[in-house]
Amino acid sequence: MSATMIFEHLYIVLLSVLFTVLLGLPLGVLAYMKKPVRSVVLWAVDILQTIPALALLGIIMVFLGAGKPTVIIGLVLYSLLPVVHNTYLGLSNIEPAIKEAADGMGMSRTYRLLHVEIPIAFPVIFTGIRIATVTSIGVAVFATFVGGGGLGSVIYRGIHIQNMQLILFGTLSLMGMAVLFDGVMAYIEKRLYRHRTVKSDTQ
Repeated sequence: MSATMIFEHLYIVLLSVLFTVLLGLPLGVLAYMKKPVRSVVLWAVDILQTIPALALLGIIMVFLGAGKPTVIIGLVLYSLLPVVHNTYLGLSNIEPAIKEAADGMGMSRTYRLLHVEIPIAFPVIFTGIRIATVTSIGVAVFATFVGGGGLGSVIYRGIHIQNMQLILFGTLSLMGMAVLFDGVMAYIEKRLYRHRTVKSDTQ
């Protein structure tokens, strides 16, 4: 049963991170390209981050009921901030000379974005994805309160029956999962930055 809870927790986290990227990346690009909506997008994700995670899940549960969809939507909304902000910052901090060179080659704005700017900004974007992933691992503990399962159920049951073994199992599993994902993604992140540096030096 405990191993099932670990895989259930992983499923919730990975699915929520996938949807966070699918939603957060376009929002970050929108904030970068459309100045009139920039402040609204950045303000909205900032506000979502200030709502306590359990309260956010409770609000969503009122409309959707208990279950994994409520948890996944809550995690997506709660984890948007680093992905949206890092996408916007990564694209905004690209040197103007690179953009001018792309324009001089006759690239359209969309082509320049997809083939020049996003590849250059991707290490920064990936940092945001890494933060969102580690955040989701911890916040997903609250899934148990809205019928979502996961390792939160193990910890909650351990507290309820005062079983230290269950509490430690759930806590150490969460810590191990967070350290593993953070370590692997930190390694990938370093490789991305190194690759970008080498590529810049050879140009």
